[in-house]
Amino acid sequence: MDIFDKITSTKGELGQYSTVGDGYFMFPKLEGEIAPRMQFRGKEVLSWSLNNYLGLANNPEVRKADAEAAEAYGLGYPMGARMMSGHTTNHEKFEQMAAEFVNKEAAYLLNYGYMGMVSIIDALVDRHDVIVYDSESHACIMDGLRLHFGKRFVYAHNDIESCEKQLQRATKLVKESGGGILVITEGVFGMAGDLGKLDEIAALKKKYNFRFLVDDAHGFGTMGATGAGTGEQFGVQDDIDIYFATFAKSMAGIGGFVASTKEVVTYLRFNLRSQIYAKALPMAMTLGAIKRLELIKAHPEYREKLWIVVNALQKGLKDAGLDLGRTQSPVTPVFFKCALFQVTQLIYDLRENFGIFCSVVIYPVVPKDVVMLRLIPTAVHTLADVEYTVNAFRELKRKIDNDIYPNEIIDFSK
Repeated sequence: MDIFDKITSTKGELGQYSTVGDGYFMFPKLEGEIAPRMQFRGKEVLSWSLNNYLGLANNPEVRKADAEAAEAYGLGYPMGARMMSGHTTNHEKFEQMAAEFVNKEAAYLLNYGYMGMVSIIDALVDRHDVIVYDSESHACIMDGLRLHFGKRFVYAHNDIESCEKQLQRATKLVKESGGGILVITEGVFGMAGDLGKLDEIAALKKKYNFRFLVDDAHGFGTMGATGAGTGEQFGVQDDIDIYFATFAKSMAGIGGFVASTKEVVTYLRFNLRSQIYAKALPMAMTLGAIKRLELIKAHPEYREKLWIVVNALQKGLKDAGLDLGRTQSPVTPVFFKCALFQVTQLIYDLRENFGIFCSVVIYPVVPKDVVMLRLIPTAVHTLADVEYTVNAFRELKRKIDNDIYPNEIIDFSK
């Protein structure tokens, strides 16, 4: 069979919706300045879909630093991978700042968060080792697991009893193989918004011998007393052996970093294939990352403003009778039970009549009879934005509950 025959006959779980959702559900175009209000298909919408938690994307100091760095260095410098010709003092400067901020001995700057996590897992384990991981781990973790030639055991999401059972299986196995155990979870789960049970997993170290890797993409900058992340929030940062964060959320940029002991970070520097064989993070983005981290450290009010908006939004939605699932973070999912035709009507109503834009999550991420609208509050949203949104969602709930939407699927491709 020609592999293209499979492509034309099976479009994939999400690709099957491309004929009705492309450009509206998937690959929508938000245009204009990054802000709570942007343009969608020629109309202004109140956007709750950007991971710009602290409002740094359009912070004047950030914009100035980005512009000056681009003017001074362009987007090409440094040329080459870090190991060969792309290493600079400013890359090292950020690493020292990041390590101090998350209370680790050392850190390593990554040119891209997703591929960084894939490569971290690949570098840390060999075929003798066993990985124990949460069932709702992010795709970058899952792709890292695919590179692992050894055993991997999954535990039910945030189920510590299940985690311990898998640790028991792993412990028996490594006694025979001579390998070690790596436990992986997330600080904040980006879809549902609940927190990984870092404290309870860390407590298992008293009974089992394993190393602990935490992907804190949504927790870095938003969680903890200083914004140092979910480990700080739980008071177990010292028990996290390898800490990972991306710039795509609170930092409103591109890249990421991994932090651990000096010995582990040195090992990763020489073994992360996604960094050894790829171009270093450009200087403009590196200097931009330094400025962003400086602002996160110097302005706790950004995080405080974020949580004022988060608490108001989530309280308002809950008081309106909406289902927010198990969120414990700024990630705000709103669940509706409805058929596919109702999903298209619901989204059309929300965007075209209420002027609100948020991300839409459908099967296979959620069950077939459920749609999740994911809202991401930021420090630059206002309480007026919150009030308007709560009232709109209250009306959406009324329409779904009373089966008001027409029984037809809207074709957004037209």
